Amino acid sequence: MVRNNGVGNEAPYGVFPRGRRRFSGSAVAAHGHLTPPKPGEELHVTFIDKEGEEHTFEVAKGDNLLDIAQSEDLEMEGACGGSCACSTCHVIVESQELYDKIPEADDDENDMLDLAFGLTETSRLGCQVKMTPELDGLRVKLPSMTRNLQASDFSKKT
Repeated sequence: MVRNNGVGNEAPYGVFPRGRRRFSGSAVAAHGHLTPPKPGEELHVTFIDKEGEEHTFEVAKGDNLLDIAQSEDLEMEGACGGSCACSTCHVIVESQELYDKIPEADDDENDMLDLAFGLTETSRLGCQVKMTPELDGLRVKLPSMTRNLQASDFSKKT
């Protein structure tokens, strides 16, 4: 099948003339945007920053810790954009009881946690921890440092 590209040239579908390329975009609201919780369904999470200051927020079910921290301008990098490919959103859950209520980390998250600075028994990646009613009152500590190592840093170079 051939299409006319509007310049008088014909080209197969999917092939664009030199100098023209496709691109796509997404709405700004789709990046780090959090929906406010419905009245009566608020969940609470407290972040303890590197200086020891506590920041408590009301959040909605399903929000992850990385998005919450970034929307509230806390110092959490999330270099990979929340795709579980770095360790810059590393958090330390203060309560073993609440830590045990978080779904178990998968292999990808455990691989990235191995790269995290200050790893503890209750360490998780913020991008992988979604708030649920069982986690209401969760308290997480931000480590004093992060390492910006991504999975791509270890891929085979050609």
